[in-house]
Amino acid sequence: MTIHATAFALTTRQSANWAEANKRVIQSYRLWQRAAPEIVKLYLMDVDVAAVRSKIRQEYERHRHVKDIGTVDVLLMKNQMEFQETMNYWKQLPHLMHYFRSEQEPNSHIPKNFMDNFLQGRN
Repeated sequence: MTIHATAFALTTRQSANWAEANKRVIQSYRLWQRAAPEIVKLYLMDVDVAAVRSKIRQEYERHRHVKDIGTVDVLLMKNQMEFQETMNYWKQLPHLMHYFRSEQEPNSHIPKNFMDNFLQGRN
């Protein structure tokens, strides 16, 4: 497999208005969704494609209520960098599995205050 460093490179630019920003966000979302099977195959992930697509949607939903067009442009730029690094295999598997950590870690349900820890038998 030959890796072309500029295969997914795009120049950064600013959106002129909300319609253009929205169009760019939807294009990047569709690009990620189309690349999900390739990502699973490329990194030999033990997660199915539907879970990867669901996580992609969650990441986009996390920034749904951003109202500043400059912030949207910065998020799009970071999004493109992540996509390029992912598709060029510049990341390792733990970098991608970091997004699935909250569902897989058993320690994510540990209570934070003393009384709950005490009642569960943790010192």
